Amino acid sequence: MNDKPIVLAMTGASGAQYGLRLLEVLLAAGRSVYLLVSRPAQVVLGTETGLNVPGRPAEMERFFRERFEARAGQLAVFGQEQWTAPVASGSALVGPMVVCPCTTSTLSAVATGASNNLIERAADVALKEQRKLLLVIRETPLSAIHLEHMLALARLGVVIMPANPGFYTRPRGVEELIDFMVARVLDHLGLEQSLQPRWGQPGDGA
Repeated sequence: MNDKPIVLAMTGASGAQYGLRLLEVLLAAGRSVYLLVSRPAQVVLGTETGLNVPGRPAEMERFFRERFEARAGQLAVFGQEQWTAPVASGSALVGPMVVCPCTTSTLSAVATGASNNLIERAADVALKEQRKLLLVIRETPLSAIHLEHMLALARLGVVIMPANPGFYTRPRGVEELIDFMVARVLDHLGLEQSLQPRWGQPGDGA
């Protein structure tokens, strides 16, 4: 298994629970994670989950490491202007990147090559180095501008994954809807998951 750190970025779209759950599952699976959280994402985290996530990277790192019982060195959190972070350079040994949730503002920045903060720069690096990049878009309805940006990135090999959980598993609550999307992200990262039964296979929700 590829043991390069997975880059997880959380931006200010609704759906902070998706990113939080993905972080939890990745750490529980023993994967190393480079975490990037925008300032709007911190606000949304507090609004949607009630968590009082610290703003300083070192404090945020300690907060999530303790919350999810990560091992020492497994999680690294970088600030939005921390240009010395490994994710800012193509020469660093970094794995795939997931933006979850992804605002349409971030989508626009990635599609146009902007690098105004570390999340945008990390995505730009992923593109130029031809690494896997997943964008979990959370917006509705979508304008023609959004769709054009998605199409442009899809043509470059970016996985565009709107946060659209399925209902064929007969979810019994919000947690199972969240796990549906997290399971799809894990599939595209090539990681084993047991969060949801697969189509055509027996499971609790089938």
